[in-house]
Amino acid sequence: MTNTVPQDAPAIEFERVSCRFIAPDGTATVALRDFSMRVGKGEFVAIVGPTGCGKSTTLSLITGLLKPSTGEVRLMGKRVTGIDPRIGFVFQADAVFPWRSVLHNVAAGPLFRGAGRDQAYGLAEEWVRKVGLAKFSNHYPHQLSGGMRKRVALAQTFINNPQILLMDEPFSALDMQTRTLMQDELLQLWSQNAGSVVFVTHDLEEAIAMADRVFVLTARPATLKRVYEIDLPRPRVTSEIRYEKHFVELSREIWADLREEVHID
Repeated sequence: MTNTVPQDAPAIEFERVSCRFIAPDGTATVALRDFSMRVGKGEFVAIVGPTGCGKSTTLSLITGLLKPSTGEVRLMGKRVTGIDPRIGFVFQADAVFPWRSVLHNVAAGPLFRGAGRDQAYGLAEEWVRKVGLAKFSNHYPHQLSGGMRKRVALAQTFINNPQILLMDEPFSALDMQTRTLMQDELLQLWSQNAGSVVFVTHDLEEAIAMADRVFVLTARPATLKRVYEIDLPRPRVTSEIRYEKHFVELSREIWADLREEVHID
């Protein structure tokens, strides 16, 4: 018997997931409890919650690096059983090879996935141009600014055409001006890629400016408290949309919800 996946299956689905960690001394810590979430194909969602509530744990469960203690995580209708090549991941820290130039860093993904050298470097040159680094293709990471290194990271990820993109505080180390530019850069690349994005952030305004929906998690052990539809028009310019009346209203409403969790001891 074949296991048929429904055509309308979500890109990502958590069904009553709990995740517990056991410390070396035997102490158990519950990071997620009875957590359910669905992310549609091509949807951009942001996850916000108090520090240490388990936001990043959700990403590890999607990748298969962690397994749920109870419940089930599914990608495209199938249970997660290991690392899926359809997933791209952008970390807070730059995941670049310091001994490789920009071009060699970007080409590494296709080469690792079995592409021929000419094809890999042709794609890499295209993506280096797309992220505005054509003049820096032979530079090494230590010769680049933080924003430029983040552009390399985006090119490294998007060159593999991920169907699901996971982002864990990717811009938090950048100054405000660079961060805003990178947010717009990401939105532009995502609009061309049409993949699903799960974006973890501590910055509520960043979440609202970028996402279709914002998921608010409770204090640990985290569960889903509320989901907010961000009905702001696209395409968005994040530096401008923050001044719109509805953006301010959404910020106040979601912060009121989130503040209750931040203040819980």
